[in-house]
Amino acid sequence: MDRAQKAETVESLKGVFAGAGVVVVSHYAGLTVADMTVLRNRLRSEGGALKVVKNRLVKLAIADTPKASAADLFTGPTAIAYSADPIAAAKVAVAYAKEKEQFAILGGLFGDQLLDKQGVTALATLPSLDELRGKIIGLVQAPATKIAGVLAAPGGQLARVINAYATKDAA
Repeated sequence: MDRAQKAETVESLKGVFAGAGVVVVSHYAGLTVADMTVLRNRLRSEGGALKVVKNRLVKLAIADTPKASAADLFTGPTAIAYSADPIAAAKVAVAYAKEKEQFAILGGLFGDQLLDKQGVTALATLPSLDELRGKIIGLVQAPATKIAGVLAAPGGQLARVINAYATKDAA
């Protein structure tokens, strides 16, 4: 890799760290290409991505930024899983780490906050943005549905009473 490619990679990594809601740092030693492809596909389906990184270039990318405290995580064969959704990459990475013991989560970055392995695991247990939006919509719609049911109930009861009288007179 020549100097221009390294500079381009550092700029690309700066963009990744600036635009990601969460970055999960992990070791991947012992995983096959097929295993990595499975992980990449899972992340892609959730709106995330996986990138195998050179530690020195990552340290250059995060130097002199609030994320510089994460430099200690980048040792050995390192891959980063990231997504704009602050939960998606953490969920996929933690689930995959449970399946494959060779995939070891070291920590992560949530915004500018450094997370350890337990922090990433705790983040993965939270509901995603889409799930939270669904719950909020459900809570907002529930009272309206209940009000419509209460308002419709007297009309239904009146119709049943009238129907009962009509069938009694016909019999």
